[in-house]
Amino acid sequence: MSNPDDLLVDIAATVESEHTSQMSLTVVIPGAVVTGRLAPEAVWRERVAEVLKDSEQLGAFSPVFTKAGGRRDRHGEPPSHLHFHVARILQGSVGIPETGGMYRIAIKDVSAWTVGDFSYSDR
Repeated sequence: MSNPDDLLVDIAATVESEHTSQMSLTVVIPGAVVTGRLAPEAVWRERVAEVLKDSEQLGAFSPVFTKAGGRRDRHGEPPSHLHFHVARILQGSVGIPETGGMYRIAIKDVSAWTVGDFSYSDR
């Protein structure tokens, strides 16, 4: 979307202001459908940093996610990204990764969306 959907921006702003990660959302972006729960940017950054910190090869990148920045420095501006956790990319009847991943998606790239996430089944 060249003009981000105001309703989607409001949903992202509410997640940020309420500091909640209970909002389930499914979005369509170029090349993928992503489904999962939204998280405030600060929480998302902390979780990504924790995963990276424990990696022998990627540990050096952990501080990039914990340094000052993000929504903390942009008070009053609307969110520009959605921060998903326990999210999956839908591929047929399967969601990958199976355990859920952490995705940052530009709101302007969302072409369609719906409230709720999709469950997966191998049956």
